[in-house]
Amino acid sequence: MVTYKGLPGPVIRDHLSREASRALYAPGTSFQIGKIEMVANTGTYVDAPSHRWEDGVDLAGLSLDVLAGRPGICISAPFGQGLAVDEDFLEGEEVGGKAVLVSSGWSAFWGTPSYFQRSSHLTASAASLLAARGAAIVGIDSHNIDDTEDLSRPVHSILLRAGIPVVEHLCGLEALPPSGFRFYAVPVKVVGMGTFPVRAFAEVS
Repeated sequence: MVTYKGLPGPVIRDHLSREASRALYAPGTSFQIGKIEMVANTGTYVDAPSHRWEDGVDLAGLSLDVLAGRPGICISAPFGQGLAVDEDFLEGEEVGGKAVLVSSGWSAFWGTPSYFQRSSHLTASAASLLAARGAAIVGIDSHNIDDTEDLSRPVHSILLRAGIPVVEHLCGLEALPPSGFRFYAVPVKVVGMGTFPVRAFAEVS
């Protein structure tokens, strides 16, 4: 599963296969121990502030309160209306303390070359508004929350500087209501790392 152009996909294999384990245990007893080698930006993942900022909080410093059971809102921003999701899409939305998820429909391209083209993304002004209004965590269903043509990555810079984790490569957001759900995106706690895969899901009231 390659999730960003140029990064390698994970290698998933047995460290100890069930067949090989039979020689180590009593008859009828076997175990399987798996092994994964991967870059941190694999699958659906969360970015901690230290992903962008050297002095930012790492995975181990993220608050579980932000990552688990956070009340959410889902913003519909179909890519057919344009790739840039600006502050107009946030008009009238109460984002303070919320998980703000942007549903653009881009995840329909997952597994195809089109997925890695310039995709749906937030604008710097939208990121600034989310930071100013106290969003708790922000996610999108495309491969980058930034416009990949802007190498300064302003959305990552703004949100992560404000301590707001970012979740990329989400899918299934079209099934969510605009509000009335809780969002979960919990990574393992690894000191010194700024990105890690999550099993992101929502609990609908």
